Amino acid sequence: MTLNTGFKALAALALAILPLAASAAYPDRPIRMIIAYSAGGGTDVVARAMAPFIEKHLGAGAKIIVENKTGAGGAIGFAAIAAAPPDGYTIGFINTPNVLTIPIERKTPFTWENFDLIGNVVDDPSNFAVHTASSITNLDQLAAYARSKPGQVTVGSTGVGSDDHLAMLMFEKIAGVKMNHVPYKGASDVRAATLGRQIDVAAVNIGESLQAIKGGSPFRNLGQMSPARTDLAPDLATFKEQGYNIELSSLRGIAAPRGLPADVRERLVGAVRRAAADPEFVKVAAGFFAPLRYLAPEQYGTVMREAEGQFRKLWGEMPWGEK
Repeated sequence: MTLNTGFKALAALALAILPLAASAAYPDRPIRMIIAYSAGGGTDVVARAMAPFIEKHLGAGAKIIVENKTGAGGAIGFAAIAAAPPDGYTIGFINTPNVLTIPIERKTPFTWENFDLIGNVVDDPSNFAVHTASSITNLDQLAAYARSKPGQVTVGSTGVGSDDHLAMLMFEKIAGVKMNHVPYKGASDVRAATLGRQIDVAAVNIGESLQAIKGGSPFRNLGQMSPARTDLAPDLATFKEQGYNIELSSLRGIAAPRGLPADVRERLVGAVRRAAADPEFVKVAAGFFAPLRYLAPEQYGTVMREAEGQFRKLWGEMPWGEK
């Protein structure tokens, strides 16, 4: 072998090793995890609880910094995730139906297909709750009250096109009533408004409401929008059981900007999968009533595609944009 040939062989070997070295080094700086809703809400609580477990399963030196970017029903945070460099140093939670319904309602710089799906973590059924000082104890009573005060009963949600907002619209249609939608930046804001008696009804997910009740909040749940009663609330009737055939929930999963390097994506997917199954995390999640439902990227994509089709059909029947 000539000296020149030897140098060429070494150079080729170095080039082949470079991607492996980059993969081994990842992550060599903090990873930003963007949450599209306010601090203290269901997504934020899960993100902050899960971040240390993702760090653990990414390996020594991994650091995740949670950042809340709120507004526009989640669109600001979703757009920030989609617009970030696809290098593995920006990830975040995307929430259904918002990440699906917002682009149907209006032009946005993202759709769900602008993300590399890392894995879904939570599936939390929708629910209506009232302050315990309210005389309303079930959905029929809520319907009667709304009927007696057309357009006056206020319902707080996490934004236009959220599962909470769609639930209100579906309830209006079935009950033959008109209510007043009040959007907030996150579930924690909805809960605060309910506690302050600023709104009549909190449209919040069942896990979020149970967490608030455990913390001492005077909430009364009126019904869960799951197909059947959940283990979280076995004594709480579903909407369907009460004569209102509504099934809605919020998926909360982790995504990154589309176009991640394959090796980085593989490491993130593996870390999230292991974190979601980590017995310590499962125990922590149970403590704040987070109904876990892990979906691998391929399964997650199938669910998103099917849900998008359903929401496009719903938009044709019952547009949810604010007038």
